[in-house]
Amino acid sequence: MSGHSFQALTLDLDDTLWPVWPTIARAEAALHGWLKQHAPRTAARFDVAALRRIRNAVADAHPDQAHDLSWQRQTSIAWALREAGDDEALAAPAFEVFFDERQRVVLYPDTLAALQALSARWPLFALTNGNADLERIGLAQFFIGGLSAKAFGQGKPEPAFFHAACEHLQLTPHQVLHVGDDWALDIEGACGAGLAAAWVCRPGPPPKPEGASAQPWFEGSDLAELVRVLGAG
Repeated sequence: MSGHSFQALTLDLDDTLWPVWPTIARAEAALHGWLKQHAPRTAARFDVAALRRIRNAVADAHPDQAHDLSWQRQTSIAWALREAGDDEALAAPAFEVFFDERQRVVLYPDTLAALQALSARWPLFALTNGNADLERIGLAQFFIGGLSAKAFGQGKPEPAFFHAACEHLQLTPHQVLHVGDDWALDIEGACGAGLAAAWVCRPGPPPKPEGASAQPWFEGSDLAELVRVLGAG
């Protein structure tokens, strides 16, 4: 395999550069701690697990907002406040507490070296369905730009989302390698849009689904392996 034909890389963020669920759990705990101080009735009525159930119920009830995780979270906080008899206006500052903690990610051990190596060779462009903020996380210097599902109005696996990234890069899809962890969103999505795909399947995620038709250019267990295969190390 040779990576020399690629002119740029698009990168997924959550569960590709850092594990997302420990981050979300910390953010949800910080949110509940804030509610204990500022909206005690809400905190007493809804524990962390209950608040997550409300957030998931809001997501299920509003599929039109699937691209905007921040809207889902803040709307669910407002609902909990209203139900408990606290001031619904507290939803905005409460969300900011959650959002701030959500940016305190713990990178996978191989992430920083991989970003340094890859960004030295190719333009890197972030492509995420989530609401991570690379500036606040401290990784923006490795990327020439990025696109979120929230900003675009739809996300992976929609071909238009990948094509918008290619337009930002001023490249055709076949000149771009997309790197991600999620088989359906990243691999099938990228391949369906005409990009090559690199599947970073870290220990833990489910294996490729049965009958999967997409053919990733790379399959490996971490970013260090991708760097080696691309010859960027």
